[in-house]
Amino acid sequence: MDPHLLRTFVTVARRASFSAAARQLGYTQSAVSQHIAALEQDLGAPLLTRRPVAPTRAGERLLEHAGPLLLRLDAARAEVAALAGAPDTGLTLAAAPTALTPAALRALPPTGVTLRVLPRDEIPETVATGAAHLGLVDGLTAPSDPLPGTDVAPLTVRGVGEEEVCVLLPATHPLARRTGLRLADLTDARWLDAPGAGLPLAQLRAAVGGTGFRPALAYEGTDVRTLAALAASGHGLTLLPRPAAAAPGAVAVPLTEPRVVHRTELLHTGALRGPAADFAGRLDVTRS
Repeated sequence: MDPHLLRTFVTVARRASFSAAARQLGYTQSAVSQHIAALEQDLGAPLLTRRPVAPTRAGERLLEHAGPLLLRLDAARAEVAALAGAPDTGLTLAAAPTALTPAALRALPPTGVTLRVLPRDEIPETVATGAAHLGLVDGLTAPSDPLPGTDVAPLTVRGVGEEEVCVLLPATHPLARRTGLRLADLTDARWLDAPGAGLPLAQLRAAVGGTGFRPALAYEGTDVRTLAALAASGHGLTLLPRPAAAAPGAVAVPLTEPRVVHRTELLHTGALRGPAADFAGRLDVTRS
């Protein structure tokens, strides 16, 4: 299977448009159509309907395989290029906002750092393709359990920290004086929907095995302090790791049930060298 044809197919399927895919890939629309036709002939099955442009059942199955295949190819290219090139003198770190724990910030070198704050689901690909030397992802999990979905080739994944999780709510909230809160008791509360800055509501639903957690306000930014200020102002509750759960006028109440922690994991490809290795070493020392 020609990876160039596969990449064209994925782009057309994701954009739902031959012309939009052609613009993104720098091809003519005719060339894109020829790529799809060649791939369909190779596999012996129609992969896309044309009006509207959408994957067929066979195309949907191919999409499930295509992402990991193309990611592995991109990762191989990036890793070989890195080994053949000059040693890196800087560090590019891709991190989710709440993965930037105090330990991670202390471990950063004093100079030569580029910090990219990205949505969690973009970080593995960013690291695998060489756009960042290291990645920090985070989420809710049972103590000592790995995060779901990150321990996959071609990435090396290792846990670098676990912290208590707190519900952040206004100081005037009726639950503010509690010593602990059960997540199941808060499913009908008003919540802040802020997947870029806090822990996504989908993770909260998964933690209690059900629905609920209706959003009262959607925040599309990545600044954790803004999210905390929104909670303090009464716009909705949010769940944050203990170090990030602070804002004037807000109270952080520990989550006691279910027994989950905020886990942070470090992602990288191949053997670490230079500033990336130094950062990982300092992070381990800070953690110990």
